[in-house]
Amino acid sequence: MHSPIFFSLILALLTSANLFAEPIGFRETQVADASANRPLHVSIWYPTQALESSEATGTSTISVGENRAFIGVRAVPDAEPAQGAHSLVVLSHGYGGNWRNLNWLAAELAAQGYVVAAPDHPGTTTFDRRPAQAATLWERPHDLSRVIDFILAHPQLAGEINPDRIAAVGHSLGGWTVMALAGARFDQAHFAAECQAHPNPRVCGLSDELGLNTEGAAKTSLEASMLNHRVRAVVSLDLGLARGFTPASLAAAPIPVLIFGAGVDIGDLPARMESGYLVAHLPPAQTQYIEIADAAHFSFMQRCKPGAVEMLEEEVPGDGIICKDGDGRSREEIHQQVASQVIAFLEQAFAEKITAL
Repeated sequence: MHSPIFFSLILALLTSANLFAEPIGFRETQVADASANRPLHVSIWYPTQALESSEATGTSTISVGENRAFIGVRAVPDAEPAQGAHSLVVLSHGYGGNWRNLNWLAAELAAQGYVVAAPDHPGTTTFDRRPAQAATLWERPHDLSRVIDFILAHPQLAGEINPDRIAAVGHSLGGWTVMALAGARFDQAHFAAECQAHPNPRVCGLSDELGLNTEGAAKTSLEASMLNHRVRAVVSLDLGLARGFTPASLAAAPIPVLIFGAGVDIGDLPARMESGYLVAHLPPAQTQYIEIADAAHFSFMQRCKPGAVEMLEEEVPGDGIICKDGDGRSREEIHQQVASQVIAFLEQAFAEKITAL
């Protein structure tokens, strides 16, 4: 989609731009639901005024998203948003994850002038595993659309938004979520046929829990188009459930898509079967695929503290895999590559879209 020369130039600019990156503000808020069934907890990272102004009011940076296992990022809580209209990126976490998972990417984007907002998806988040909510998978894309509405309607939270520069990024099940915003449509019969042809316990085994074999109104909601025309580009980070999307809907996707695949298979989730499925059916002219050889599925989550693997294994045997990558670079180095390529892709996608308008 984009030439190697273009990306080399952008990466060079971003490297030098880090010297002048804007301070980051951070706040948490709630997005109400008229039905009271699905209120959203939303975390927001955004450019703020110079740190001197925050020091004058007695505030300072804190570590956001840090806990016993994971490293946080520095931000100024509830800071005054920077002036001017900013790009908006909404983030979608994976199955059982939460807003902290892409904290590192949110900070990188905010430092480059983006407003970033991440909801916890009810039913499939660390903080809410209600089965009835988990079985309404179609609500996840709607969550992101609601967050976009909310951020646009409340500029006092993170500043003004340029409506022509809105994008979505998702990891794992979050990758499925953002692809739905790009026009990909799920089909239960197609997914069942794919699972019969390519049995995969990790993916196909979620059918009951995520409501992928429902009937009636639920089936209609799951298979409906969730295309959001305000979203001008999407980024998928090693997604799952891709093979439930119909080839026709992927071929008709109207916006640029950047797909990352993890070269290290953690078992039953090979990139060629998930991310590769998208690449095979999306329009080649507006699709880019990057497979990171030394990244595993969880390499796209936040960095882990020393001893985190042992601590996670002690609490829940098997969870230590969350902090394991390939045998190549550190997770921090992988994050640096991904952040640079995501920012370069978004800037080019926004430029192309604006030119076409």
